[in-house]
Parts: sequence; structure tokens; C-alpha cells
Amino acid sequence: MKISYNWLKQFIKIDWAPEKAGELLTDLGLEVEGIESYQSIKGGLEGVVVGEVLTCIKHPNADKLKVTTVNIGEDTPVQIVCGAPNVAAGQKVPVATIGTTLYTEEGEGWKIKKGKIRGKESFGMICAEDELGLGKSHDGILVLDQNLKVGTACADIFNIENDHVFEIGLTPNRADAMGHLGTARDLKAGLLQKDLNLELITPSVSSFHVDNRTLKIDVDVINKDLAPRYCGVTISGIKVSDSPAWLQNRLKTIGLSPINNIVDATNYVLHDLGQPLHAFDAVKIAGNKVEVKTLKKGTKFITLDGVERELHEDDLMICDAEKPMCIAGVFGGIHSGVTESTTSIFLESAYFNPVSIRKSAKRHGLNTDASFRFERGIDPNITEYALKRAALLIQELAGGEITSDIVDIYPNKIEDFQVRLSFDKAKKLIGEEIPRETIKSILTSLEIKVNNVTETGLGLTVPAYRNDVQREADVIEEVLRVYGYNNIKTTEKLNASISSTSRFDDHRIQNVVGNQLVSQGFYEIMANSLTTTKYVELSKQLKEEHNISMLNPLSSDLGVMRQSLLFSGLEAVSYNINRKQDDLKLFEFGKTYHQYNETREEFKHLSVFVTGNRSQERWTNSVQKSDFFFLKGTISSILDRLGLSRYKVSPVKNDVFSEGVSLSLGKNKLVDFGLVNKKVLKHFGISQNVLFADFNWDTILDMAKHNKVKFKDIPKYPAVRRDFALLLDETVSFEDIDKIASQTEKQLLKDVDLFDVYQGKNLPKGKKSYAVSFTLQDENKTLTDKQIDKIMKKLQTNFEKQLGAELR
Repeated sequence: MKISYNWLKQFIKIDWAPEKAGELLTDLGLEVEGIESYQSIKGGLEGVVVGEVLTCIKHPNADKLKVTTVNIGEDTPVQIVCGAPNVAAGQKVPVATIGTTLYTEEGEGWKIKKGKIRGKESFGMICAEDELGLGKSHDGILVLDQNLKVGTACADIFNIENDHVFEIGLTPNRADAMGHLGTARDLKAGLLQKDLNLELITPSVSSFHVDNRTLKIDVDVINKDLAPRYCGVTISGIKVSDSPAWLQNRLKTIGLSPINNIVDATNYVLHDLGQPLHAFDAVKIAGNKVEVKTLKKGTKFITLDGVERELHEDDLMICDAEKPMCIAGVFGGIHSGVTESTTSIFLESAYFNPVSIRKSAKRHGLNTDASFRFERGIDPNITEYALKRAALLIQELAGGEITSDIVDIYPNKIEDFQVRLSFDKAKKLIGEEIPRETIKSILTSLEIKVNNVTETGLGLTVPAYRNDVQREADVIEEVLRVYGYNNIKTTEKLNASISSTSRFDDHRIQNVVGNQLVSQGFYEIMANSLTTTKYVELSKQLKEEHNISMLNPLSSDLGVMRQSLLFSGLEAVSYNINRKQDDLKLFEFGKTYHQYNETREEFKHLSVFVTGNRSQERWTNSVQKSDFFFLKGTISSILDRLGLSRYKVSPVKNDVFSEGVSLSLGKNKLVDFGLVNKKVLKHFGISQNVLFADFNWDTILDMAKHNKVKFKDIPKYPAVRRDFALLLDETVSFEDIDKIASQTEKQLLKDVDLFDVYQGKNLPKGKKSYAVSFTLQDENKTLTDKQIDKIMKKLQTNFEKQLGAELR
């Protein structure tokens, strides 16, 4: 939310520096995320002065140029070459002096320098209004009032607005602060705690009166639960035109584009008081009647953006006697709005049910300034006041007369909240006793009425616009934020509870694995569980009927719950690669969601992604790619850490992999991993290889809980290593060697490792060479050569018989 400091000062006369005011707003809970300077004309016309054209003659070397001498208030006039057709001696004109920076409409700056044009020197520029940012005309130079004094800064003539804009990260509960009035109200309360008792100035509407009753619009609120309060009035004889500069500057300051004086007036009051309004062209209201109601499902309606939408039966609509005109509180229709030919309007100010507005806005994918406020809950008691404020402003800007009484349909008044505050409870929650008079002062400054005071507490009435303050704890929070969190002393005593949890708790195991991956250079990602339905087309393992669809999706790209962590991870990979971050090691703990007939299920997964190089390129080491075996080592280390090392390896059966393997323990699949299919990568615009691992985390958690950790002493006796160079068929895998070795010697064989593979020259066709190491150790004595040779001979025999191996 953007708040203009100058605008804020209309409500409260504060002379603090913007940075200091921003600090106080942040302390009050209206977090100021940034402060930006604003000028109604970029550059502020610095260096542009009033000049008087003394002479003007035709350029000797150009037909369309003129050579002028201009008095700019210095000791001697300056010569300026000008191409404007209307420049003439005796004129007062704006002159951009040497060194001045002017700005294009796109905001690009260019500096005025001494130059030579067709042989004549030029010491500045006589400016047109578009060159100064004062308008769009470029027909000629801007001619100023003859009574202006030469040398006067143009910044003083054109009343350039210099402002500061607070970017406030407003939390959803603070509906009361969604305007300059609400922000000023908080600021006043904060200043009072600093012994600055400033008045909160609210615009007067006492001059509002009905001029005549020549244009009556009947109003019928049919769905009173969805529109608890509805006000309206007609204004006739208006003239639609551009807004004055002061109003345009106010709107531009907070990032709005001026449209016309009627729409600008409603937008101004919206951001002034926090009350949305809407102006209808009265001539277009059929039957001179407004009906507030819902319509049949599927009713077609074209909104102001030209999009035809199908209405839901719960959408509250503003209709005339024949047709819908507006989605209440959300967006206007294309045929009922104010145009240049509008001469009379029906001005609406209402309080709509927040839940209804929120659902309609989400249903149609519309997020407007009005819906943003209505769906959070505005002040139901400011409705008529805001209507009068807007009507008076429109009369000031566009003329016209009030031509009807105010319609105010408010059958069931929304009452203020009654809350009881206990002093003891406040002390307990805050951790410090705040003086009772200070508490009362803070509450009063927030317009919370103190009805009665006892020794134990206060009876309070909280205004209806503070819908976030309905409990005792909410009131205490209000007291604390205004009193100042920084003013509460930090205790030297720290209390903590020790919880007894199992080492097999899900979050503990997840933290162990997460920390292990981080220590290996991986980064954790957190992707959205909502995704696009199109991803099911990328894999035959995913079915569209298994999608869990959103009833009110934020967009088509967030329409379903994800069935796989792969695609959201590839989105992150693609995003990083597109920003020149090619070497990635990522992981995510997340869930997948599936619809099976009448049931819905969710499953926990751990996804791991590697692509590019293992580490950054440096002069001290050669580049190593993140290949299949790097990912396999990462996966093995995770499973080993959890005591799940005796798994079975089989080819992967998932078409998202071009090649890969699946690891299982018994009938339970632990993980699928491998190289992601090029077709899938192409969908995300990824041209480099990506390796992916998908852990069935529910299965792993369940199996890890049944794993028993065994401890034993460190062996006192040395281990022995022996190596074989085996000539094998290409179809033989290292797993085959490892399995035979383990079965051959179960007691003394501690480790089998493959340390070299060779294929190619000097080997028979269809053969390969494995260099395999065997580590032997007896934990009770030193092994003898005779024992070792016997075991190695037995291993050789079994390799020859079962694998057809030959020693090289």
C-alpha cells in the first residue's frame, strides 16, 4: 500500500522528516518497507528559468531556425538557436540553462550542453511544454506571462509537487488502515506517546445539501445479507473533463493514472478515507431503478476490461430494471460507466459482505482497489460520510447539483464490539505492568471508548471498523503496539521447556537428511503445491483424473494440486539457468496430492536435483560434471545414514527418466533416480542434462523407525587389501561381483570396491576390465598370508565359475 506523506499531512500537521515518521509507523505495526521521493515533474525543473527574448532573427544557414538573444537574469544575455515557429522578440519564455537535465516522457534524462548549430553557437534551450513535462504539446515554445520577472526559477511558477511515498506492507487484519485517514489515526496515537498531541483533521461535509429533487433513482436491496448497507445519491449537470493538477498529482504519487474528474474523485476518496465508491451514468440506468441482487448462474456480463464473464449464482450484482451494471464491490460493467458525454451520475457508497466480495473476486480472477478493501472489511459507519465527501468533491471539480435525497438502506446496524480488559491479564501477556492511565490514554487515542473503570479492568467499546479487535488479547496487542515493543524491558531470566521426543520423529529424520544435503553443497527449495494441469501430459504415470482441482483458482497455472515434485523443481532449475546460474544442487521436502475415485490422498516425498558442475570452476582443480554416479553417491549416503543400505537395484519404470534405476527394500520402493527425459526438459526450456531423484519419504520414514542401530568396538587388528583385475563380459555389473564376494566370505570380507574400469583397445570384443579391491579383517587377530590367499583363491574360483571371469 502506498501512502503519500503530503496527503497524510492533510489529516495531521506533522513536520517530521519522512524517515522519522516511517520509523514510527513501523513501530506501530504499519511496516514501512521503503520510502521513495516523488516529483510531479521529474527533475523539478531545476536549472530552468524565465527568460526574455530580446532579439530574434533568421538563421543565416537554415530556413527553419532562428538565432535569438535572451535575457535570463545574468549580467549579459545569451545566444540561443531555436527552431520553434512561434518564437518572437519580447516574449517571456522558459529557458533550460547549460547543465540542466531534462527528461523524456519515458523518464530518460538528457543534459543541456553548449553547442553549435549550423555554425551558430547556442547556450541553452527555449523549451516547449512537453520538453518540460508540463504537457504534451510540441507545436512551439511555451510562452509565459509577461508579468513574470526574468531569472525566476520555473519550479516556483508551476508549483511542482515534491513528496515522499511510504510503501507499507499492510497485514491483512489492518483493514482500518487501508487509507490515509486510517494511517493518520495510527500516527496520531503514536505521537501522543511521544507527548505530541496533534489534532486529527477530517474533511467537513457540512456544506452538503440537496439542490433539487429532479432525478430520483429508486434503490431496492434484495440480498440484504450480502449488502448490509447501501447508500446512493444523484448529481446532475456535471461536465466530465480532466482533473486539476493537484488531484492528478495526488493520484500519480501513489501510482494511479488519472482518468477524468469524476472517476478521479471516487479514487481520491477511496484512498483518502478507505471507502470505495462507484459512479454510474444515470442516463444508462434503465427504469431509473437500482437493484442489488444475485442473478442466475451462467448469466453473461461484460466487465469494464471488455471481457465477457459468466456469473455465479452467489455473485452480488448491481443491476438496473433490465440488466446487470456492476459486480458489486469488484468491477464495473462496460456499458454503465462514466464517459465524456455523461451529464448526470448515480453515486454509490456501500458496505458489502467481505466473504461474498472475496469469493467473487477470486472466482473471476479480479483484484481491484475496491475488492482489496471490501473483502477485508471496511468501516460500515463511514458510508454516508464518504458519499457526501465525494459528492462535494465532484461538485467542486465538475460542477452540477445534488438532485436527490441520499438513499441509505441500513436495516440492521452493525454494532460496535464490547470487550472487557483485565489489568492482570494485560500484565501477564505483555510481561510488564503498563500504567493504567497510559492504557486508557492509548485506547482513547485509538477511538476505543472506555465505558467504565474498576480496580481490575476496563469495560470497552471498540468501533465496528476495527474488526480485528474483538477479544481481550486483541485489545492488549493494540496497547502494546502503540506503547512500543521497544519500550518493554528484556528480562534476564529465560524460561524454556524440555520436550521428550523420539529420535525417529518425522521432523528429526527430515532435519538429519536436510542438514546432510546442505553439508554436501545442496540448497533447499520450497515450491508451490499448486500447479498447472498441463504437467500431467508430460508423463504417462500421471493421470488427469487424479488431479485435485481448485474451486476458485488464482490463475490457470495454479489450478490443481501437484502429483509430482519434478515439475515444480524443474521450474526452479529453469529460473536459475535463465539467470546464468547453471551449476545447481537442489532438494525439496514436499507432498503430492491425488484423487482416487471418492478418496483423496497425499504422500510425502524428497526430491533431489543436480545439474551442471559439481563445484565452481577454479585454477586449483579441473571441472567435474554432476553425473549419474555423483547423484547415486548422494542417494547412497542418505540411505546409509538412515540404516537402509541393503536395498535391491532394478531398472526404473518411469517415463520421465531417459535412463535410471530404482532402489527397493523388500516390496517397498525407496527411490527412483536418473537422467530426466529430454522431452520433459524441453518443455521448461532446459538444454543441459538434469538428474533427478524422487524418494518415497513416507516409506523411508516408516522403515527408518524400525531400523536398529548397533554399536561395536573399533577393531584392534589391521585390515588387509587385495586387488583383482578381472576380464568380464560387458553384461556383468559390479553388483554381481559384490553379491558373489559377500556370499563367498561372510565373516572376514569387510568391503568390496570398484576403482577402475577399462573398455576398448587390446581387449576382446564384448569384454571389459574391472579393477576391484577387497578389504579383509579379523577383529580378534591378525590375518596370515595363508588365510588371505585361501580367501582370494576362493573368490577367484567363484568369479570364474559364475561370471566367466579371467584374471588379467
